[in-house]
Amino acid sequence: MPKHISKTAAPSQRMLRVAEEVRHALSGVFARGDLRDPELADARVTVTEVRASPDLRHMTVFVARLGATADKALLALLRENQPDLRKQVARSVRLKFAPELHFQADTALDHAMHIDALMRRPEVARDLGPRAEADENDDLDGDRPAP
Repeated sequence: MPKHISKTAAPSQRMLRVAEEVRHALSGVFARGDLRDPELADARVTVTEVRASPDLRHMTVFVARLGATADKALLALLRENQPDLRKQVARSVRLKFAPELHFQADTALDHAMHIDALMRRPEVARDLGPRAEADENDDLDGDRPAP
């Protein structure tokens, strides 16, 4: 069995569990406002996902502003405050090493809204046929029970 792990390998249960604990810890820090930088405390940051490296020493943190995508200014602010955030995570999550945090903007919501807008275009609805229109009308009626 090879000692290296390919980048296409699925994350282990431990990686998923630790990443979720780090997400909860960071969310708590932002919710409580336990930050040294007042500008970051007022930023209203949402931690949408955390992905852990196989050795758990690096965490990629996907963030968004409340109701918007994180901009370059917010990402720069988070990178400046990374040492403080790392300390706070180390206090909350018991690991052998405090993970290094790498921040990225979460664009998944923007991508989903773009796909939704494409699907609602008249030429796409025409290609999908009458069944797609019937499904949309059924959802608007509210007569159908929730799944």
